[in-house]
Amino acid sequence: MDVESAPRGHGFRALWGRLKEHPLAKLGPGLITGAADDDPSGIATYSQAGAQFGLNMLWTMPLTFPLMVAVQSMCANLGRVTGKGLAANIKMAFSPIVLQSVVLLLLIANTLNIAADVAAMGEVAELVSGVDRHLMTALFVFGTLALQLFVPYHLRSVPQFQQHRQRHR
Repeated sequence: MDVESAPRGHGFRALWGRLKEHPLAKLGPGLITGAADDDPSGIATYSQAGAQFGLNMLWTMPLTFPLMVAVQSMCANLGRVTGKGLAANIKMAFSPIVLQSVVLLLLIANTLNIAADVAAMGEVAELVSGVDRHLMTALFVFGTLALQLFVPYHLRSVPQFQQHRQRHR
């Protein structure tokens, strides 16, 4: 059954047709949100905390998980209802200085997070290869920058998503 022959109004058939067309198309932003903190520095932190505390911190899960779900749900609903991102919503509701402060804080946090990610990659590369972590970190930084600057974006993006976007224009 191809997508065109699946009736759009008949629940399961329509859903199956869309999923068959592209299985990841229905996952939405939840996949991105869920995987957002599974970066090298996060994994290094989780590994260190697990090695140090074992299961002793597990009691915090029933307390923190509902709070985390509430924050993610509010952010997702805000974006879904307004059709705008967080910065655009802040711009509508607050003065420009608040928006500029939030964007500056985000820039600083993202810069430090990327630095921690690359440093963790260098540390792991040293564990695996024996090459100095500072050298490996520099190689990762310059390699990533070279790829971003010299490889065109259309070669880096996933072809299935490009085809999906072109069909639905």
